Amino acid sequence: MTHQHSALSLMIGRTLMGVLFFVSGLNKIGQFTSIASFMASKGLPAAEVLLAATIVLEVCGSLALIAGWRVRYVAWTLLIFTAGAAVIFHAFWAAEAATYQNQLNHFLKNVAIMGGLLCLSTVGSGSWGIDERKPEKE
Repeated sequence: MTHQHSALSLMIGRTLMGVLFFVSGLNKIGQFTSIASFMASKGLPAAEVLLAATIVLEVCGSLALIAGWRVRYVAWTLLIFTAGAAVIFHAFWAAEAATYQNQLNHFLKNVAIMGGLLCLSTVGSGSWGIDERKPEKE
């Protein structure tokens, strides 16, 4: 694979990953009250504060991924966030029989997202991201 193809693949991968978090964050704004109540029902303290922080993380993190800015750090942050969400909200091992398969699917989706984020945390933004821009010589 040529350097240009690698750079393009990384940019597309970052963008696709970013879109997922961007849409998720925006959707939470319109459903703030019901999602905060759901989070509280899972035993999370200060659910409204945590939800606001989640929205900021998802929206800002997604834009950083798409732009290729601080990709390694953002990927690790989103990976840890996604792992927590998987364990707290998609605990298939504790699900009732009627919801077991759905929760398992969501958990595995999060595992796959974590795999993509781990790859991004390793390779960074690629040459088509802000992180890799070299300052021009004067």
